[in-house]
Amino acid sequence: MKAILRRLFPGRFAIPGVVLAAFLAVSLLTRLALLVQNGDWSLAWPGYLLPALAIGLAYDLAAGAWWMLPFALLAWLWPDGTRSRTPLAVAVFALAGGALLAWVFVAASELVFWNEFAARFNFIAVDYLVYTNEVIGNIRQSYDLRPAFAAIGVATALLLAATARALLAATRPSGMGLGARTLAFLAFAALPAASFLVLDERLKEFTPQAQAVQLAGNGHWEFFHAFRTNEIDYEQFYRTETLAKAYAIMRHEFEHSGHPDFTHNDAMPIEREVHGGGPEKRLNVVLVSVESLGAEFVGALGDRRGLTPNLDRLAAEGLFFTRVYATGTRTVRGLEALSLSLPPTPGYSVVKRPNNEHLLTVGEVFDEKGYESLYVYGGYGYFDNMNYFFGNNGYTVVDRTAIPAGQVHHENVWGVADEDLFTLALGEADKRHAAGKPFFEHVMTTSNHRPFTYPDGRVDLPSGSGREGAVRYTDWAIGDFIARARTRPWFDDTVFVIVADHTSSARGKTDLPVEGFHIPLVVYSPRHVAARTVDYVASQIDVAPTLLALLNFSYRSRFFGQDILTEGASHQRALLGNYQTVGYLEDGMLVELRPKGVWMVLDAKTGEPVPVTPRARALVDEAVGYYQSGSQAFRSGALKVGAPRAGA
Repeated sequence: MKAILRRLFPGRFAIPGVVLAAFLAVSLLTRLALLVQNGDWSLAWPGYLLPALAIGLAYDLAAGAWWMLPFALLAWLWPDGTRSRTPLAVAVFALAGGALLAWVFVAASELVFWNEFAARFNFIAVDYLVYTNEVIGNIRQSYDLRPAFAAIGVATALLLAATARALLAATRPSGMGLGARTLAFLAFAALPAASFLVLDERLKEFTPQAQAVQLAGNGHWEFFHAFRTNEIDYEQFYRTETLAKAYAIMRHEFEHSGHPDFTHNDAMPIEREVHGGGPEKRLNVVLVSVESLGAEFVGALGDRRGLTPNLDRLAAEGLFFTRVYATGTRTVRGLEALSLSLPPTPGYSVVKRPNNEHLLTVGEVFDEKGYESLYVYGGYGYFDNMNYFFGNNGYTVVDRTAIPAGQVHHENVWGVADEDLFTLALGEADKRHAAGKPFFEHVMTTSNHRPFTYPDGRVDLPSGSGREGAVRYTDWAIGDFIARARTRPWFDDTVFVIVADHTSSARGKTDLPVEGFHIPLVVYSPRHVAARTVDYVASQIDVAPTLLALLNFSYRSRFFGQDILTEGASHQRALLGNYQTVGYLEDGMLVELRPKGVWMVLDAKTGEPVPVTPRARALVDEAVGYYQSGSQAFRSGALKVGAPRAGA
């Protein structure tokens, strides 16, 4: 074995060999730590663990090849001789100390990231590089960093001590001439290029068990892979049909419940005239999208902890939808679905993509009816491109900058407390009502987000104690908001819509665990909307069409969603995704579409593959229809207001 290692790492090129061994050790320990943190001991079954370790080793070697390069460069260029050994040792130890510190820091970051997202680094981690103020602030407010930094320092020192003897031995003069060192360096330089060309994400997909797949990855490799692939062309990487067939499938989708009045727009074949079911109701609308409020916290959806008494009361007194699913796992996905009624196509949300101006949003529909549409946010709206997106798509944007410091009861890095946000929303509504202007307000909360802090004395759990306290507080704030709104002259003629932007966690055996996307939806307007419970399966993209139908609005639609109460009654389905895997839920089956044209049909409850029956194949076609035509509609500009209508 020693002879083989000497041939692979000759002379002072043993230095990058020691570095690689240390990197592999840190990567293995990180993988095992993530396994323990995940808490699902079924992953320790050899059928999961052994492949995850073996495949993980391949990714570790690929990432380690890049880390070896600077050390190989030293071994190549540093003069070979006794006099040069001491300064070489100093340089090697300094460089190794920095590398070890980086690895330990990345490992600690992965533990934090996994705690939030049950995944290795992905698009979200890349996103967070852009918004360092919010992310670093969130970490500082959520965790005591002093012991964490101390632990990182101690671990780095121990690793450096463990490798010191081998590193020092590797700095001895080797007797290799410049020519031999050059050839050796070229071999080391070829390794990263080879790993880049040979290795891709499919290697780790050895099982449908999502957490086992994630364990097989390597955080360094995953991060740079996500950085390179942060926008995904659906038609290049996913299962497709001809575009004509994809749109034909979509037209059939809207024919399930009747005979839609299609406009014969060749550029957007699902464009249709929606006709209201009676006289239009010019009611104000306040849509509250609640941060991270998954169904698992809501009493009306089965939780027994009593965390949401106010929302439970509104659900009993309003129109309550019990089987609605979020389209994604981040706020921008919820905002995209609620404003655009668009499937969660792979890659970034449209909210963050280029060329996302002048799109047909629900705000634009309200504007056409003479309303003023507002987006009201308790944080700084530059985050996640919210100000730009809403400001260029029919909304007046009002964010944290509109709140005087003296009127803030509490704030953290994400924004002001929900009660202060609702005070802002009430004030903006008062202004529009005083001016005789009907309004549509989309209000986005932030308090139910780590670090889970809020004003003292509001609920019976202390601020910063965890998710349950934050849920109690945001529910209190919603109840307080409705109570204060009830005193306004515009209350009786206002419809309140309360829906989550996404859930708090979507971890499970599969990429898209269905219950991890289950959210509440309540429509509350005592004088105009009768109390009722609706158990139809639906999606966030259906919220806008359902709301507009409740108001009997007639309008020209390019929305991919449907009215849950009419179309949704006979065609129950939901769309959900997590950046790279997108899904379609219907008839108890979940279709997953993945890159490289891969698709699967799973039992929605168990996550196990089901036989591919004709019905299952039909659902695959429907899924492709939604995602391919949705992606094409955005990329082609067909969603834009005033877009060309070829053939019209």
